[in-house]
Amino acid sequence: MVARLLCLAALLSLPVVALADETWKPPPSCTVRTWNDVETWREWNSHTPPANAANWAEEAPRIANNRDVWRWLDRLYIAVAGGKVATLTDCPYGDDLHFYLYEKYDADGGFHVVRVYFYEDHLYALVMRNTGKMFAVPALPIWSPDRTRFAYGVCDQMNAKDDIAIMRVTADGLSTETAGHMPCGLGGCKLIWEGNTTLSAACQETAEQGSKRQVMRLNRRGDGWAATTSNR
Repeated sequence: MVARLLCLAALLSLPVVALADETWKPPPSCTVRTWNDVETWREWNSHTPPANAANWAEEAPRIANNRDVWRWLDRLYIAVAGGKVATLTDCPYGDDLHFYLYEKYDADGGFHVVRVYFYEDHLYALVMRNTGKMFAVPALPIWSPDRTRFAYGVCDQMNAKDDIAIMRVTADGLSTETAGHMPCGLGGCKLIWEGNTTLSAACQETAEQGSKRQVMRLNRRGDGWAATTSNR
């Protein structure tokens, strides 16, 4: 019964995510204040044991030859310029349930990409190599051909996400050039750069709409971006 209540609480507790160009603060690690917390955690783990071994085996090849990243049990350490370190700590229990898996270092952006899992959601933390600042985006960055900016797009009906954005890396972190919403329907959208100044999002419409594909394009015009949508 306790485990069921905890699962419901975790489901209703959505992760707090800052805007993509605002710094992101990782959620706190698991905190035990009283012995009752220990008993509750014990009950939780008896029904929902963390899949640490499988997760870390998936991550291990990505950090095997990377001296800037180290995993020690529930802690992920990432090197920051100047001999500093960013530490991300898993919490496989309760309302703050989350864990981290290292994805890759993005040389174009100068940031490490870490996937952050929550109870039924996830995001990507971008850890800036030069400053240690962290930014959160809902999907992996997709770079323009000239590597001057990246886009992300996500269709997630369960978590009410249909976001699309184009961003640029700055000295202070990230800057949003444009942000909006995609016509996700009940399916997904695929993002493709059609050049350095045109981003397309091809989205599947619902069966009730005729199962056509709807295409949204963002075109660079002057200092801004203009969106157009068409069917095909």
